[in-house]
Amino acid sequence: MGLLETSAWRYATKKFDPSKKVSQEHVDKIIEAARLAPTSSGLQPFQLLVITDQKIKEQLVPIAMGQEQVRDCSHLLVFAAWDNYTAERIDSMYDLITKTREQASDTYKSYTDRLKANYLPRPSKENFEHAARQTYIAFAYAIAMAAELKVDATPMEGFINEDVDKLLNLRSKGLKSVLLLPLGYHAEEDWLVNLKKTRRPLLDFVVNL
Repeated sequence: MGLLETSAWRYATKKFDPSKKVSQEHVDKIIEAARLAPTSSGLQPFQLLVITDQKIKEQLVPIAMGQEQVRDCSHLLVFAAWDNYTAERIDSMYDLITKTREQASDTYKSYTDRLKANYLPRPSKENFEHAARQTYIAFAYAIAMAAELKVDATPMEGFINEDVDKLLNLRSKGLKSVLLLPLGYHAEEDWLVNLKKTRRPLLDFVVNL
């Protein structure tokens, strides 16, 4: 199945079967899809936490507005963005780039100087919001890969970010939570699984100029 077919197949799972686990091979592919996603200036300003610890998943239920998918899923992916851009973070990424490409260490110096001149004077809130938008791109890649593998998933913004950050000790890592993605397989009694996918008609969705 291609991207359009798998996108039509997937839906936001409302109830997972906790007895069904996603294979590590599939989880690895979903993570790799997120890792390969494009980001602004190639900075990848986020990290991915993979949670399988049942105690942590249970603690997340009240933080996630009572959504039990975070408890019953096989694996819970937490997408967390950098809380700010720093010279060290920019340099670290471009050190990796030049080493990977076997280039001189100063190959991109003029470019990274421009990045620093643009990002570093800005308020941390503005930089975090920019990093968070990059996180959404990787999040979409992960969802698409999950659908290709016929792994159910539930994209989530509905949680108390500050409480997730505290529970997972993200602030000490210079991170803030952005999105949650429970992975698993739906329960037979999931009320949404057999309902038709509904999207706006193409003529209402697209504006041709």
